[in-house]
Amino acid sequence: MRHIAILMLLSLVTACIPPARDDYIPPPAQPRLQADPAVFGTAPEQAPPSTWQSSPVTANAQIVEAGTYVVQPGDTLRGVANKTGAGSQIIAVTNALEEPYVIHPGQRLKITGGRYHAVSSGETGIAIARAYGAPWREVVALNGLEEPYILRVGQKLLLPATTPGDPARLSIEQRAAAFDLDIDDIVTGSQPAVANGATVSEPSEWRKTIAPNATIVAPASFSGRFLWPVNGTILSGFGSKGGGKVNDGVNIGVPAGTPIRASADGVVAYSGDEIGVFGGLILITHGSGWVTAYGHADKLSVTRGQKVKAGEVIGLAGDSGYVREPQLHFEIRKNRTPVDPSNHLPKRG
Repeated sequence: MRHIAILMLLSLVTACIPPARDDYIPPPAQPRLQADPAVFGTAPEQAPPSTWQSSPVTANAQIVEAGTYVVQPGDTLRGVANKTGAGSQIIAVTNALEEPYVIHPGQRLKITGGRYHAVSSGETGIAIARAYGAPWREVVALNGLEEPYILRVGQKLLLPATTPGDPARLSIEQRAAAFDLDIDDIVTGSQPAVANGATVSEPSEWRKTIAPNATIVAPASFSGRFLWPVNGTILSGFGSKGGGKVNDGVNIGVPAGTPIRASADGVVAYSGDEIGVFGGLILITHGSGWVTAYGHADKLSVTRGQKVKAGEVIGLAGDSGYVREPQLHFEIRKNRTPVDPSNHLPKRG
């Protein structure tokens, strides 16, 4: 089994701040605030309400004491998880169990202590993290969550040890400091939880709003061939820019209103403007761990759960987000890690 390590990812911008109660219901998404409309662009057209705020989350995690459990006759891994309160996946990883997770009477299983949240129907990973003021990316790493990142009702998620003991006592400022939202969060934590054995929604062949509590099927595989989403001048390339600044993609200068085209076949995982630095943002999942991101759009022409083909127009470029001129921020990610787009796009003449 692979070693679970907390992944250190860049935190781009602080997200919406929840009220200081455990059982809050997230308010409707509000238009993104601009530092200076004369300098930064306006919010993109057709930005839908939050796509990751599904069922409200109650911060009612249970504390589990660390210890050892001796397997009894008839026990299953799920049964042990129910008895101890720990997550079955955490037990499996901690004890180096592999599928089909067979355990034997008398076997001693190490139980990882901590605070465990039991996932309810329709809850998303991001909303769970927000309820506890915990970084979602840390929850992903701690629990060894992998693609397609679909939570199941009853699944127990181990929360980071740094999670405050009582979220209700957190001030607005403390929650703001503890919770932020970035591209990786949306990729890994925006799918609503489904019941065990339940089917998930098939992507739509046309522009159609998917129910907020619908879990979407991602493509099964991908060839790895990408196309340029726009033709323009490279304003900023991939990699370090000095002073601790890193560009996870490329920024391509284009006239406002330039059509943005899907770089490859896939399914829209996100279309909105909740990460202020990027303004209008579209994420497309292509399967096999590949995801592309398209930022600073002035118009969003697709919705979550919609199938798209390579070259299909998904929006119009502009200057939404924190930029001073029309452009497209474009990223290619493989297994959550940004890769240099120039290594995967056709050579330009």
